[in-house]
Amino acid sequence: MELAEDVVIVGAGIAGLTTSLGLHRLGIKSLVLESSANLRVTGFAFATWTNAWKALDAVGIGDYLRRQHVRIDGVVATSTITGQMGAQISFKSKGKHGDHEARIVKRKLLLEALAQELPQGTIRFCSKVVSIDESNYFKLVYLDDGTIIKAKVLIGCDGVNSVVAKWLGFKTPVFTERSAIRGCANFNLGHGYDHKLLQFFGNGIRSGFAPCDDKSIYWFFTWICNTPDKKPEENPANLKQFVLNKLENAADQHLRTVVEATELDNIVSSPLRYRHPWELIWGNISKGNVCVAGDALHPMTPDIGQGGCAALEDGIVLARCLAQALKKQVIVANEERDKEEFKRIEIGLKNYASQRRWRSFQLITTAYLVGFIQQSDGKLLNFLRDRILVKFLAGVLLERADFDCGNLNNIS
Repeated sequence: MELAEDVVIVGAGIAGLTTSLGLHRLGIKSLVLESSANLRVTGFAFATWTNAWKALDAVGIGDYLRRQHVRIDGVVATSTITGQMGAQISFKSKGKHGDHEARIVKRKLLLEALAQELPQGTIRFCSKVVSIDESNYFKLVYLDDGTIIKAKVLIGCDGVNSVVAKWLGFKTPVFTERSAIRGCANFNLGHGYDHKLLQFFGNGIRSGFAPCDDKSIYWFFTWICNTPDKKPEENPANLKQFVLNKLENAADQHLRTVVEATELDNIVSSPLRYRHPWELIWGNISKGNVCVAGDALHPMTPDIGQGGCAALEDGIVLARCLAQALKKQVIVANEERDKEEFKRIEIGLKNYASQRRWRSFQLITTAYLVGFIQQSDGKLLNFLRDRILVKFLAGVLLERADFDCGNLNNIS
């Protein structure tokens, strides 16, 4: 079976759905290909900072999600070695782009909110891309069920193992020698914790937790895992026990209490990978009528909580740049129409790439360095971090989030 589509987006994650919804708001239809049978909701929750809320407002779902998640008032960073508070920063302040805003948003609620705003049939589930080919000014997308889709525009939002990123020439993201265990604890009667992000670091471990709402808390635990024997078995019971054992002698036991209250179905583990930032300097973010966004473009460590936020930014910028190209009316002869449209799409995607290249470079680099310092187990770096750098590191969260990707309406 062969189909023809104007815009094909591979991956129904945060970047893919945001791009599709942004295009829909601008009157452009797209088809989203998702390899799984339903929306991918692993990961439970993620931090959404000021930049993310500006993107969510741009596609019209910000207030809906605000009503379901509490606002985080600030961050408290504590050393797991001494138990002493190293920094406490309030988020009740203004940045260059307005008030700071942070919440821990449940991934399932976000994806459902994006998907529900799309026209029926936009997402095609059980559609795994196996290869990509070219046909004049079009891309041919081959699916594992034998379907071939002829696309004017191909956008890869298919994660760290992106087929589209590989086609563009990007290398596979590298393992950082760190792994993360994440979970979400539910308290039917309420958890009673303040609306703050609590972070703990020291002895090669970085961990923390914050409330999503008044009854649920999202937590994370990252550790250095450079040899296989340091990695716990990949089942929730062992993962939970591994974290509890590591936290047994921690000076602050609040995180351990939260982990103990977490059901096994609400625990996952994953290695931390990132793209070498210099690849973004000379790599092809876009090529002709193909580009990448989200983790397919800028996989990064979670140390400044910007992975999902940057994916939301990507979606807004990409939808805006692509709409500028597709909505421009140029009258040409029939035989020249495909060529002219291809050129306009190419220019639009190059514009997107130029806007996202250095922003992505900055976020990947900052996240890696912050994680390296926070998770260090060296005596000198520990001393500098706990007494000098800790407030600076906490402030970086706000600095990198103080960004506005713009709205969807400034199309010339």
